[in-house]
Amino acid sequence: MRTNVLLKPLTCCCRKPMTGFYRDGYCRTGPGDVGLHTVCIEATEEFLNFSYLSGNDLSTPAPQWDFPGLKPGDRWCLCVTRWKEALDAGCAPPVALSATHESALEWVDLEDLKAHALDDPGEVMDDE
Repeated sequence: MRTNVLLKPLTCCCRKPMTGFYRDGYCRTGPGDVGLHTVCIEATEEFLNFSYLSGNDLSTPAPQWDFPGLKPGDRWCLCVTRWKEALDAGCAPPVALSATHESALEWVDLEDLKAHALDDPGEVMDDE
């Protein structure tokens, strides 16, 4: 069972664009995911600019990685360390708690995630 930061079943973050380390819509992690793509965010212009200036261009498509490029309003499974960097810089994007994997709590506090939470309980999806 995949669990979110609220210790409930993990919900789907987004399928348009398709996100997740496994490109299944879920912010779950496993072997090979060195970036820990566990935080479901809703991209903002401020965050996308911050990420670009920090050396991680999330706006430009990279077809070789099956990455469409993000625009404000898109949901995406973000690396927890990038979210923490944005938090420390004062520009953390909003988070969908129901779709953020519980392992993110190894890097960030639940209180910080809740302070940036979207008012969106998500949709529980059956395990595939």
